[in-house]
Amino acid sequence: MFDNLSEKLERSFKLLKGQGKITEINVAETLKDIRRALLDADVNFKTAKTFTEKVKEEALGQDVLSAVKPEQMMVKIVHDELTKLMGGASTDINLKGEPAIILIAGLQGSGKTTFTGKLASFLKTKRSKNPLLVAGDVYRPAAINQLQVLGEQISVPVFTQEGSKDPVQIAKDAIKEAKQKGFDLVIIDTAGRLAVDAEMMNEISAIKNAVKPHEILFVVDSMTGQDAVNTAKEFNDRLDFDGVVLTKLDGDTRGGAALSIRSVVNKPIKFVGTGEKMDALDVFHPSRMADRILGMGDIVSLVERAQEQFDEGEARKLQKKIAKNQFSFNDFLSQIQQIKKMGSLKDLAGMIPGMGKAIKDMDFDDDAFKEVEAIIFSMTPAERETPELLNGSRRKRIAAGSGTSIQEVNRLIKQFEDTRKVMKMMGQGKNLSKLMANMPMGRR
Repeated sequence: MFDNLSEKLERSFKLLKGQGKITEINVAETLKDIRRALLDADVNFKTAKTFTEKVKEEALGQDVLSAVKPEQMMVKIVHDELTKLMGGASTDINLKGEPAIILIAGLQGSGKTTFTGKLASFLKTKRSKNPLLVAGDVYRPAAINQLQVLGEQISVPVFTQEGSKDPVQIAKDAIKEAKQKGFDLVIIDTAGRLAVDAEMMNEISAIKNAVKPHEILFVVDSMTGQDAVNTAKEFNDRLDFDGVVLTKLDGDTRGGAALSIRSVVNKPIKFVGTGEKMDALDVFHPSRMADRILGMGDIVSLVERAQEQFDEGEARKLQKKIAKNQFSFNDFLSQIQQIKKMGSLKDLAGMIPGMGKAIKDMDFDDDAFKEVEAIIFSMTPAERETPELLNGSRRKRIAAGSGTSIQEVNRLIKQFEDTRKVMKMMGQGKNLSKLMANMPMGRR
């Protein structure tokens, strides 16, 4: 995400390299390059112009310390202005109603229904809410079924009215049911169209007036750039929504929507979708996004994802096992599964400062651990717990059972044994990354 914009901004900063200080002359060329980079990223023209004017004003007013190079100072100024441009700080969602009612709006194909499921999962696990999903899209044949499938995945019920073509009545009846059955959150998925039209706007306005939602979220496909911003403006003029959701940020997005939408509609970006999985949803933090755009990574989000999968009690047990040289393939399998829950490998690597550019052209396989898991699952419970049992005949059986070769089984066992020795010497699990580093991470 934002790869091209990041590269062009980095090149812009290099124009100040070797300069003794920031002056009106040398900053003019840099800002011209920055403005061009923003426009190439499909940022709104007025937004790009205002942004560079603010950066210029800030830059020329700076007394650059002798210990700070002009290009470093410019990076900081651009970072601060990008953060302001995208809203300054994260904005929370309103869940104060009994039940809290959230209305989801957007065009067809923007990822509206998938986001509805993700939001329910997010608020259920992280805010301890008891949600009810409402299938309010009565026009797209697969919409109701899609929401029901998502509901099953996250164990959240879906309210439907078979045969009904009245989304307003469906929404009202869903809220009545939520009150009767003790649901404290209702999330209403609505119909979209391929383009903004009067019928759609009238319908969603009618739903809004009927149920009086506590929160209206507008979902946009971040890959559509300025089209997304223009659509957001039309919806906002009619609905006066509370926040924006950017989907498909894991795709080849140029960044225009993320950078323009706040300044055009004056509404905060509240969530970003970064994949198809139900847990691939993040709260939007402008400062962290500015970090990623400028190639600084996002170590805070990386740590937060790790903490979500981190079990302190299990970690203490694992540390004791490592100290006694009892780290097993079961423990290793558990660590792999925790890493997989954190998100795609490329997305995780991109959060590490300085890694974004290095991995730009690398092909990461999110099934990178599949072969390793197949080998471990082909072991008996006793073999996983006591790797010393793995003699030649057992390894041959494991290779056949996992669809791999004896050489691959031997390599995994050798890597595991080497790492276990190092871990015992260190007395803690910090060297697990060494074993991970030697696993087949890319496509063959």
